[in-house]
Amino acid sequence: MNNKIVISIIIIIIAAIGIIAITNQKPTTMEVEDTLNKELEPIEEITPEVQEKLDEIEKINFENEYSPKEREWVTSGPFQIDRSEYVLGEKIFLVIGGLEHDDKGQIAFLRPLNDTHKKVYQTIAFDGSKKNVFNYYVEPGLAKKNGICSIDDIVGDWTVVFRGTDYENLEFKIINQILPGDEVNYKPVC
Repeated sequence: MNNKIVISIIIIIIAAIGIIAITNQKPTTMEVEDTLNKELEPIEEITPEVQEKLDEIEKINFENEYSPKEREWVTSGPFQIDRSEYVLGEKIFLVIGGLEHDDKGQIAFLRPLNDTHKKVYQTIAFDGSKKNVFNYYVEPGLAKKNGICSIDDIVGDWTVVFRGTDYENLEFKIINQILPGDEVNYKPVC
């Protein structure tokens, strides 16, 4: 009978420890503050240092502000480019729409060498019997192997010639301004 009492006491002690352990456990859920319906308190006073930084950031943003010229779609027959003036780093979009079945040739982008001469920068073949509508873009850049060493080799008046057709040439200008963030792509390479 002594054994039964000892076993009963042990069971009662184990049960008591279990109950105490369960009631003392930390909850597994977290309370989150409801900030959706609270108003933000405005800053009462801006310190001169903070105002100086804000003015500096605003000045940098103003200096780097860039917005492309409006698209004006310069056209010659079924060929169009989106602008007459670009900055360095902008892509020249060429849209070809409605080529005749007989239209076949090359589109040649000519870059300025000097005031009187130009050199082929890139050519694009076209054949109206295979494809009468397509889009293309050209992004003039520096290339040591092509002898285009600095922005001076890109800036100026360009011409787009449609070889194999009677369509008029298109003219556009690349100005000496670099698209913000593209400066690294226009450091001299030769």
